Amino acid sequence: MENAAQANTRVFRFAPSPNGYLHLGHACSALLNSSLARDCGGRFLLRIEDIDRGRARPEFETAIYEDLAWLGLEWETPVRRQSEHFDDYARALERLDAMGLLYPCDCKRSDIAHVAAADASWPRDPDGAPLYPGTCRSKPRRPARELLAQGGVALRLDMRKAVGMAGQGLSWREAAPSLFAGEGTLPTEILDEGRPLLPLPRSGGGVGRGPAQHALIEAHPSRWGDVVLARKDAPASYHLAVVVDDALQGVTNVVRGRDLFQATSVHRLLQRLLDLPVPDYFHHALILDDAGEKLAKSRGSQTLRDLREAGASAREARRRAGF
Repeated sequence: MENAAQANTRVFRFAPSPNGYLHLGHACSALLNSSLARDCGGRFLLRIEDIDRGRARPEFETAIYEDLAWLGLEWETPVRRQSEHFDDYARALERLDAMGLLYPCDCKRSDIAHVAAADASWPRDPDGAPLYPGTCRSKPRRPARELLAQGGVALRLDMRKAVGMAGQGLSWREAAPSLFAGEGTLPTEILDEGRPLLPLPRSGGGVGRGPAQHALIEAHPSRWGDVVLARKDAPASYHLAVVVDDALQGVTNVVRGRDLFQATSVHRLLQRLLDLPVPDYFHHALILDDAGEKLAKSRGSQTLRDLREAGASAREARRRAGF
């Protein structure tokens, strides 16, 4: 049984996917999590999100360890690798399935795009993708494991039914809401401002010693429509895997990029449906390139490996990441 000190210890994590080399945006998030853990006497975990086996590569996982060590980071071992825990996600899916919340879908992205193209007012999710039209929602339902083993289908969450089952008052605690001033939806979703939560990151990206206020943010999972939670080539979606992993690892503070702020609504819904603990959240500012776009592997953003090979020191990389 854990003692009182262990129960009060904050747990932070950095969870990259090994589908490319890390860039300065990853460095910022990893350094911030490590700094916050160190400042409060907490724990810093590294998790490898390699559930998409079609894109994950061993050489990229090795590079993650090398890049983080180069930055001077240390983390607890053993490292949790999602590919070694498929049964954890299967149990979560079976629980949702037993609640009648999952249904099979064999629609292609092109099918959904075709429906949306015919209607200029078709609703879109917070990432700009057209919402699923519900084509397969009324199809006969079979056990989740059987459907995934069969292949050719995805498992979607019946969002309307799930939201109804979750009930009212779905929200989360967000640290340092002042950093979001003027950013569209956030000010209208603050339900309540509360007590100090985390050390407040300074505007330059470093970590200060003063307390940060938190806000209670109203969750709106319906904005995402019937999200995919699993398919044969990926036994759990990011949404499902991340809430299961955080719960099993005892993560108390999720500190990640601002681009995942809206997705937290789906995560809170799944946490409630699965009776999982709710961490505190802080979605930090993103590092942008010269064109004002966020750094991304898919856009070929300069990597930490590029910087190192060009002669940059780890100190210079930390400075460029805000530390």
